[in-house]
Amino acid sequence: SRLVSRMSGLVVQRSKAIVGENAFAHSAGIHQDGILKKRETYEIMDPEEVGWGKTELPLTKHSGRAAVAARLKHLGFKMADTDVTAIFARFKEIGDKKKFVYDDDLTALVEGHITEVPETWSLEYLGVTSGSQMVPTATVRLKRAAGKQSTALQDASIGDGPVDAALKAIDRLTKTRGRLMDYALRAVSQGKDAMGEVTVKVNFGDGEQVTGRGASTDVIEASARAYLNAVNRYLTAGKAEKQQAMQP
Repeated sequence: SRLVSRMSGLVVQRSKAIVGENAFAHSAGIHQDGILKKRETYEIMDPEEVGWGKTELPLTKHSGRAAVAARLKHLGFKMADTDVTAIFARFKEIGDKKKFVYDDDLTALVEGHITEVPETWSLEYLGVTSGSQMVPTATVRLKRAAGKQSTALQDASIGDGPVDAALKAIDRLTKTRGRLMDYALRAVSQGKDAMGEVTVKVNFGDGEQVTGRGASTDVIEASARAYLNAVNRYLTAGKAEKQQAMQP
């Protein structure tokens, strides 16, 4: 098929049976689950018999929990069901924003989950307006955990840029005042819709730097998540110190 394609100049359709690139690729959640349980459910032949490699299960927004769990296991992560459920929830958020979720994206989600601390505050909404002829403004809505109950609070702020505005809005909501000491951004995977991972170091006035990490296809959201992660670390450490001080 490839030889005929090269000689004739005709491109083989991706969806063409047997010889198309997507012939043995399954993106729908129900198909992926069926392939994992019994390959013959959706494949009447072995893809290796016709020159392809093993069956591909590309992770997309349609992928189910079973496919994500299988990929995590393939990558070498041994995780409890509760951890897989938490990562799958973030996977669905990322999957809605990009066509494919790559292994590096999934690894970044796992690393973010591992470094999480008890969330005093969690991000519910982030809206930003910015431009060359307007003042950058960020609107942030956070959810505050209080035992089994939670409260949502919203505020807005302006800044020197969209990231600065978002961080100032978080400060207003959490009643903290952090000074950004270091900011690093890296692309986790390939493509224009690559997920960005932000690492920040923040000083909250006590001289110590708190590290926070966040990831998203939107670098402003990733920045807000990283800063909020640092805020939660700072608040959690403060509560621990108070508890230790109260002990006899």
